[in-house]
Amino acid sequence: MNAAIIVAAGTGSRFGSDVPKQFLEVAGRPIVVHAISTFERATSIDSVIVVVSEDRVGYATDLLSKNNFTKVTAVAVGGDTRALSVRSGAGQLPEEAQIVLIHDGARPLLNIGDIDAVINAAKSKGAACLVAPVTETIKRVENGIVDATVDRSPLRRALTPQAFRRDVFEAMMESGDSGLATTDECMLAERLGFEVAAVEGDSANIKVTHPHDLLTVEAFLRSNG
Repeated sequence: MNAAIIVAAGTGSRFGSDVPKQFLEVAGRPIVVHAISTFERATSIDSVIVVVSEDRVGYATDLLSKNNFTKVTAVAVGGDTRALSVRSGAGQLPEEAQIVLIHDGARPLLNIGDIDAVINAAKSKGAACLVAPVTETIKRVENGIVDATVDRSPLRRALTPQAFRRDVFEAMMESGDSGLATTDECMLAERLGFEVAAVEGDSANIKVTHPHDLLTVEAFLRSNG
């Protein structure tokens, strides 16, 4: 059994909107609904836990009901940090879940093939990080001056979902370092000494961070039905 925790508890303060970005509508549906829909269609996923802020629980429950999601088994209340939100979602995992996936609720352009790929890698290695190439030239800057141009060939952007075998995930949750996983969970797995497989994913799988990202997402969704 494989379960996904979708983290959608952020306030979106950097986005500059009164509505958290994951609940903004794009191509006719909230961003988080697009994300959940991909997991709903994936035959490799059996359970989905959605983590939202306390003031969004009622709204999220109604939203899930309206979209007839059959795999969502729980709506969990998130914490003040990403790590606390993931921990809250972990408390709702089915006992039978052997692979746990963590996905950003603000990433609506995930494809099913990438879900399957990180699951298979986690089964083999224990932990897997979906990644994409860094395509822009990277400069190292010191005190406002370009110090060097960084070789980007070994660099990758971390995407989600990231997947973990249940024993690895539980070790991460029990670690006193769990609060250090501020941006992604694989960072914590790395710190604990677990090998993390890098799985090349679709570069279109962007995280909505700025208002102009909505235009990119909408264009992609409409062109791909």
